[in-house]
Amino acid sequence: MRNLLRATGSAFATLALFAAGATGATSATSAWAVPSAASAPAAARGAVVYDALGDSYASGYGVPPYDGSCGRSEAAYAEQLNGRMRVHLDNFVACAVATTTTLVTGGQLDALDSDTDLVTLTIGGNDIGWSSAVVACLGGTDPDCAAAVATTRSNITTKLPALLDSVYRQVAEHAPNARVVVTGYPRLFSPFHGTYLGASTPEQRALNEGANVLNRVIAKAAQKHGFTFVDVTNRFKGHGVNAPNPWILGPFDPAAFHPTLPGYRAYTAAIASSLRHCPPRGY
Repeated sequence: MRNLLRATGSAFATLALFAAGATGATSATSAWAVPSAASAPAAARGAVVYDALGDSYASGYGVPPYDGSCGRSEAAYAEQLNGRMRVHLDNFVACAVATTTTLVTGGQLDALDSDTDLVTLTIGGNDIGWSSAVVACLGGTDPDCAAAVATTRSNITTKLPALLDSVYRQVAEHAPNARVVVTGYPRLFSPFHGTYLGASTPEQRALNEGANVLNRVIAKAAQKHGFTFVDVTNRFKGHGVNAPNPWILGPFDPAAFHPTLPGYRAYTAAIASSLRHCPPRGY
């Protein structure tokens, strides 16, 4: 068990740093400020002007190479959406270390204005101590896991709603004419494949239920502000980190528990489907 704890702790070093916002990128304005998508052509008349905000799940972290220290990847759903359905990616400012607070203080909102037609946003996962719960369940004792999951769920239900309400309100103020699409997070495990490292099937289910709670809180907050919530859990079903065909990177990958390329494609498909049903201005 000591060896497993050491191995798991080492493997999660990067994950924990990103979740805590401790990589140093949060203190460097240049790490956040990408004024526009360099590869995107000038927006044609009638194009949907699109700005992409959020955390590592929005930046495409997990599928290198990266453009800068924020882990922005061409695999990101923002880059995949660019050019589809008349969507023009104007500003791609998502950053792997972002929380609801540092999204604001780091300048991501500066990407938005009255010309913005579409905003995508994935945020909240770094505010709740999720990585600590995953580490505790994979490498700790059963009581460690249970306590960490309980703490995380308490953070989701008691602290996160106000944090989301604040950042959503500011997004709406900065992009008053935009359709705002908020994405949730996938469940990380496929429990029917049995124990994974130190995480038993019941512990995996508890972590997955935590993801369900997180998504419900995000969806409720999004609805309050008139935003569209996109749930990706069904698209990731059967593709957890311990599945034969995982769409989640394993704990020993530098980008532990982030989507693979197929995972980001699933995000793209879910958002594209939402846009067809609820098109933004200029669509």
